[in-house]
Amino acid sequence: MHALVLLHVLASIIGIGPTFFMLVLYRRDQSAADLVASLKLIHALEYFPKIGGTLAVLSGLLLTFTGSYGPFTQLWLLGSLVLYITVQVVVIALLGPLTKRLSAWSASTSSSRLTTDATSWLASAHRLTWVANGLAVLLVGLMVLKPR
Repeated sequence: MHALVLLHVLASIIGIGPTFFMLVLYRRDQSAADLVASLKLIHALEYFPKIGGTLAVLSGLLLTFTGSYGPFTQLWLLGSLVLYITVQVVVIALLGPLTKRLSAWSASTSSSRLTTDATSWLASAHRLTWVANGLAVLLVGLMVLKPR
């Protein structure tokens, strides 16, 4: 059981951790060259949430069904699952398309300045990153402060 808890905690850190770096990578006050470098890092980091997040959910479900955490219908447990799914929706369904637009823009330009569209997409990505980070903090809070 301790090994499963360890796997769950490590997978959660690996899965959620890169979300916090996105605040720096999607900062609004960067040059076009900085944005190109940030997009390369974002692409490299996107594997961690996919793998770590999947392991965190699977290990969390295993812990729930095999541990002594009580019924699955507890508010902290359902809340955690809903928060995790919401973070995934924000990152994959909302932030993902903005990242693709920014990547397509950066691949098609040699300008050292951000266009109005790129600036708008970057600002939206920055706001969504704050939302994802806030939800992730709430998620970690529920996991740590869960009733015993």
